[in-house]
Amino acid sequence: MDRDYHVHSTYSDGRFLFQMVRAADEAGLTGVGIADHCNVSARGALREQKHQLGFNLDETYERRREAIERLREESDIAIYDGVEMDYHPDEEDAVRGFLSEAEFQYTIGSVHYLDGVNVHVEPYFAEQTEDDRQAAVDRYFDHLVALIDSELFDVAAHVDLVERNPALRGFATEAHYRRVAESFVDSATIPELNAGRALDEYGEFHPAPAFLDVLAEHGIPVTVGSDAHRPEEIGERHPHIKRYLDARGIEPVTLDL
Repeated sequence: MDRDYHVHSTYSDGRFLFQMVRAADEAGLTGVGIADHCNVSARGALREQKHQLGFNLDETYERRREAIERLREESDIAIYDGVEMDYHPDEEDAVRGFLSEAEFQYTIGSVHYLDGVNVHVEPYFAEQTEDDRQAAVDRYFDHLVALIDSELFDVAAHVDLVERNPALRGFATEAHYRRVAESFVDSATIPELNAGRALDEYGEFHPAPAFLDVLAEHGIPVTVGSDAHRPEEIGERHPHIKRYLDARGIEPVTLDL
C-alpha cells in the first residue's frame, strides 16, 4: 500500500504539516492524506473539550488548505485534503452542513465519544459495572452503524476503537461485527485498517483479526491509515502495515481522489 489516508498535523493533535508530509515521502509513500480531527458538536462538554484541545478545524480548514497547496508545489508526493470528523447520530445535520460547506477531498468518520466522554478514558469506564460497560460497547456499535448508514463519510476509522480501552476491551461480539459488516455491504463508506495502536500497548490493528475476518467474509474492502500524530510514526508503522497486509492477503483500495 503506497498511500496513507489518516495522518494528523498541528491543525489538530499532530506535528507540523511539512514534517508529516516529509516523513511520508521518506517512507516511500506516493500519497498522504491529512485528516485532522474536527468536531462541530453543540453539546457543552464536547464543545469545551474542543476548545481545550484546539480541535478547531471547522474554523481553520481554509488556512490549512492554503498550506497544503503550498506544500504541493514543492513536494514529490500527493497530499490530500481530508478530515476526521467526530460523529454522533444526533448531530448528523450539523456534520452534513459543515462537510457540504468545506468540500474536503475525502471524509473520515469516527465515533470517539460515548455519553460525552472519550472512549479512551479508562477511569470513567473502569468504575462502571460490567453490565454498564457492555451497554456502552453496545452503544458504540449502534453509533458506528448509524455513521455507516448516514453516507456522510468515505471512510469509517478504527471501527473497534473501544478495544483500545482496557475497561471496554473484550465486550465486542461476533454479532456486533456482523451487524457492522452488513451495514458496510449496503453503504459507500469503507472501513480502514488502522495502525494507531498496533505497535503500542494494545498490540493489534483496528479492526481486530476476528472483526477483519467477518469483513472479509462479507467482501468488504479496506483503506489504510497509520493514524500517525508524529513524523516518526509513519516510517515505523508502514513496514508493519505492509507485512500485515501481505500475511492476510489484503489489497487495500485506493480512494478516487
